[in-house]
This record gives sequence, structure tokens and C-alpha cells, in this order.
Amino acid sequence: MSIRLLLPWLALALVGACERAQTPTTTTPTTSEPSPAVTPEPSRALIPRRILFGNPERTRPSLGPDGTQLSFLAPVDGVLNLWVAPVDDLSAARPVTHDTGRGIYAGGWMWDRDHLVYLQDRGGDENWHLYTVAPATGQSRDLTPLDGVRAELVKDSPASPGVLLVGLNDRDPRYHDLYRLDLATGERTLVERNEQGFSGYIADESLEPRVATKPRDDGGQEIFVRRRGRWKPAFEIDGEDALSTMPLGVEAGGTTLYLEDSRGRETAVLAAYDLATGKSTVMAEDPRVDVGRTMLAPRSGRPLAVGFDYLRNRWEVIDPSVAGAFETLHESLGDDFVVVGMTPDERRWLVATHGDDRPTRYHFYDRDAGRVTFLFSEQPELDEVPLTPMHPVVIEARDGLPLVSYLSLPAGSDPDGDGRPDAAVPMVLLVHGGPWGRDRWGFDPTHQWLADRGYAVLSVNFRGSAGFTKAFINAGDHQWAAAMHDDLIDAVSWAVDHGIAQRDRVAIMGTSYGGYATLVGLTFTPELFACGVDVVGPSNLVTLLQSIPPYWASLRSTFAMRVGDVDTEEGRALLRERSPLTRVDAITKPLLIGQGANDPRVNQAESDQIVEAMTKRGIPVTYVLYPDEGHGFRRPQNEGAFDAVAEAFLAECLGGAHEPFGDAFEGSSITVPVGAEHVPGLSEALAKAGRTPGS
Repeated sequence: MSIRLLLPWLALALVGACERAQTPTTTTPTTSEPSPAVTPEPSRALIPRRILFGNPERTRPSLGPDGTQLSFLAPVDGVLNLWVAPVDDLSAARPVTHDTGRGIYAGGWMWDRDHLVYLQDRGGDENWHLYTVAPATGQSRDLTPLDGVRAELVKDSPASPGVLLVGLNDRDPRYHDLYRLDLATGERTLVERNEQGFSGYIADESLEPRVATKPRDDGGQEIFVRRRGRWKPAFEIDGEDALSTMPLGVEAGGTTLYLEDSRGRETAVLAAYDLATGKSTVMAEDPRVDVGRTMLAPRSGRPLAVGFDYLRNRWEVIDPSVAGAFETLHESLGDDFVVVGMTPDERRWLVATHGDDRPTRYHFYDRDAGRVTFLFSEQPELDEVPLTPMHPVVIEARDGLPLVSYLSLPAGSDPDGDGRPDAAVPMVLLVHGGPWGRDRWGFDPTHQWLADRGYAVLSVNFRGSAGFTKAFINAGDHQWAAAMHDDLIDAVSWAVDHGIAQRDRVAIMGTSYGGYATLVGLTFTPELFACGVDVVGPSNLVTLLQSIPPYWASLRSTFAMRVGDVDTEEGRALLRERSPLTRVDAITKPLLIGQGANDPRVNQAESDQIVEAMTKRGIPVTYVLYPDEGHGFRRPQNEGAFDAVAEAFLAECLGGAHEPFGDAFEGSSITVPVGAEHVPGLSEALAKAGRTPGS
């Protein structure tokens, strides 16, 4: 398998496979009167939270190197573990790990056929350890048994089976040195002592580092090429291109670098850069959107196909040798699929599909036989539940910038399926994190959950979101709580003016940057939102940037350029002015905050300080804290517990339906230090679970 599939499975923000034709609409705010406001009453039983947010039945499969074996994650006594099975007989699956704590969330086969590897941290601290397990014996080994050290997977290769190239920051927490790691013995051999301050490496099929990236003080980057054992400067990436230009990989032999490249153009293209001559050739581009997912051949490293994702993803085949394979997949699975693994000879593929109204499904494609075989659905219980579609819309911001957005509506509110309810409904504005990420079309359990409870759900790619041209992402520079927030305001106005949302019943909700946007919504525009749900959102941009983890040292110049310079008085003044904590007195609407105590990105202090400031002023707030979580809630018991609280909180604020707390806190580490009394039923549910509110 490719090591990229082991790294946080962002590929599982998959584009889905759905036959429903989505007709995007481009709209601007109007002054037409909205339809009469009503809150739809669900006419059927609610979808249980445990089905939407509990452990999947199976997930994140990995194809063995010969294409006959499959690994995947599945629960053992409620905890996700690695399993293996013949690809043609999943009924013979057996677990090969037996974790009883936090679970395993990323792992899979290695090229030597004898080992799987997986990553785990401790309580969400993101100091990842790399483990190996031999499926034949079930023996596990911690390959990086170093406390407080973050292991990074740099490269694996079918040309070097049984060996990995890894980065470890044990010598200097800011920078990762490179090691070759033997999976059988655990022996580490130093390859590169990172004394140059490189932030990343690209290696070839022999695990030799060929390309390195070094940040510049102005927010740009410098790319180095290794020649005759020494690093030489190759080219520069200016700050305006730094978030849309990045190396992807080198071709076998180390002569060609493939990269996403926005230099000298408006959108990022897929380019081939000759490491000897410095000549760059465009391989694929789209005038509306940056190049997205790139599918690289496991042995040669050459690009096979690329995706371009504006409203929805479309594939463009680069290598003619896979054109027929893509035709077969389009015919069998529709237009929305992602190849998540393949054998070194490129003959057997593992393919994921999903739609907006069904969970992810996996298929095995044998190119020699010309056969696509269904393997499993991640959440088969949801396959039997009617789910709501997600409608792509383009909303025009006040300055004319197009905002690609996604709207889901409550069941029964839109009988003709035109993406507009017959009458306005309560709405949740769901803000993505990053902020240099993006929302995509496809299955989203949070959209499904909130729509099932009677709310419209709107996700907006505000300026600064990734993938929508260089100008679009750069339009977010120094615009936290300014133009980026104006885009969210404009989206709410659009929803109200088009009869989608009830003006006085709009909530704002999000994680990380989305949590920050929630706090901004309740402090900078307190009249706009009825309530807010903030999960691991920073409240003070000065303390946020002063407390970033040491291995983010290379990002300091990026934060200075994009957010504000915490090392200058002028920069700190801007950061304070854009911090919700500075305007805490303006909060007048209900606020729910969720935080992990071990969060290395947004420290617990970010939530503590705004909760303390509100409490001192007598402003109500409910604070949910998990001692065993980090940047977000990973354990299903903890996520389910928070969702139960959020659901009751939103029902009180917006008037939607909610599932009773029941046993939602069973197995969870939930604590509610402040404000349990502000959520109906929460104090009683805590007491029933043997928890004391206020602790």
C-alpha cells in the first residue's frame, strides 16, 4: 500500500457515488419575502446517534501487496482494531490487534506481505507512535518507543519491501531527522540529520530523499534537490503560492518531481518538473479550481489520474494505460469514486464510493478479469435508512466572490427536491476547520444528523478555503473575523432571503477554525445567531500562536502572513482585535463549548480562558471537557456523549427534535465543569451516569 493512505485518511473526505443528478445554482441575495416559517415535525423515528456516529462495522481497508488479502479496521469489544481477511472471503476475517483503549484509526498492509503497520497516540496528544504487527502471529511491536516524540511516515515502496523511511523529532522537537526503519527487527538507521530546518521530504522508490522543503521567513518556501549527496536550491515558492503549490512525489529514478503548482497562474495545475534541467511541464489543469486528488502509481510514482473538485469531483485520466480501467469504474460505480489502493503491478485496485445519501462503500476491481466486486459498506445500518441529499449551491459574497456551498434540508421539507423547503426552517451554519481546508459534496454524518432533527444545514467555503484558486485562498489573509466572517454572514442572509432559514433561528457550529468562527459569531455579530456550538476553537489568537507545538515551527511564517505576526506589537494588536476573548462582554446567546484536555493545536487554555471570562461576568456557558481527547473527539463514546449534549442544546435553542440522553454517557470520560444546568436534562443524565456536574 502507499504510505499516503496511512496518513490521516483525508482521502475519506471522499467524493461519493450517487446517480442523482445535482444541478448547481448560482445565486445572489434577493429581497423577496421568505415563505412562512415553520418547524417541520419529523414523521418518522429519529436516526439513532449511535448509528450515525458510533463505530463503523468496517472501515479504512488496505489491499495486500499481492491483491489477495485485505486489512480493515473494525471493532473488537467496541474498540477499533486491525483485522485481516482474504479479499474474496470477508467472513473469514480475524483481528490481529487487540487494543482496549483509544483504538486504532490508521493502518494497513506493507509491501513485504509479512507486516501491517499502524499509528497511535496517547489521549489525542498527536505524538504518534508507529507500530507493526505480523498477521501470521499477531505479535505487535512499537517501532518508535520514544516518549514525547512524533513519528512521521515519509515513504514506503514496493521496491524496498520491509523497510520504511520515517521522520523522528527526538533530537530537536522542531525538526524531524530521517531514518530507515526495518519492520522485522525494529532497527533504525540514520539517513539524514535535519540540521537545515527542512519541513518535509520527498523520497524515491529506493527510500532515498530527493527533494526537501524549507520555509522562508516571508511565508514562502524554498525547494531543494539532492545531488551527489548534497542539497542544492532548485526553485522558490512565494508566499502567495505557498498554500497552493506543493511537491507530491518523484518518479522512479528520481529524475522528475510531480507537484501541484500555482506559480505564474491563477489555479494550481499538476506539473512535472525535470530535476536536471529545471523545466516544468503542465500535465493537467482546470480554469475554475485547483488540482485535487492525484493518483500515483505505487511502483513508478507516475501520475495516473487527477481529480478536479469544484461543486463535485471529476476525474481526468493522465496515463492512457488506465483509461479503460476508469471507463469500467464509471460504468460500474458512477462518477464518484476514489482509488484508495492497488497492487504494484496496477492490476488489482481497491475502490471507495459514496453518495450524499449513503455511507462509504468499498469495491475490489480486478482489471484482468474486468470485474468490480462489492466488498462492504462502512455503516450497513444506514443503508436501510432514508437519508437527505446534499445540494451544491454557489452563493455570491458582497464583493462578488463566489462561495461554493452545500445545503441539506430536513426530511419532508422539500417534497419536489429542488433544494428549497416549502417553508423556512431552523438552520445550522456548519463551519469547516483549517481554515485552509474545504467542504465537499458527499456523505456527511453531521449534515444527516442535524437534518434528521429538523434543521437545514449549510456548509460554506468562505474565502481562505483551499482549492478554489490562488486568489480565493489569499483573499483570506489577515481576514479572520473580518471578510472571512462576512462571507458567513452573507451566506446566512442568502438562506433567509431565499426562504430556507428562519431569521431568528440560526445556530453556528464548528470545530477548530469552525469553533473560532462560532465564537466570532457570538461576539462580533451577537444579534445574528440564536446560539453556538464551539468544539476546540481558539478564543485568543495571541495565546493560540504562542502555544503551537514545536514541530509546527516551520509554520510560524505562514501564520504571520495569513493570520497575524505574534512576534510584533502591530501583529499582536491585530490578533487581539480579532480574538473573541476581547469581545466576551458582547455574548448574549447560549454557547456550548467542547474541548480535549490533550489538544496540542488548540490548547485547553483557549477554552478555559473564555469560559472563565464568561463565568466572571455572569454570562451563561456550558463547558464539556474530555481528559482523554485532543483536537476533536476520537473515541466513539466521547463523540456520542458530546453529540447528545449538543442535540439537547440545539433543541432548546432552535426547537428541533432530539433523542433522549439515555445511556449516551456510558463508557465516556465526559466532564462538565461549568454550565450543565443550561442544557435541559444534562444534569440528570450526568447524575444517572454517576458523574457530578461541575467536575
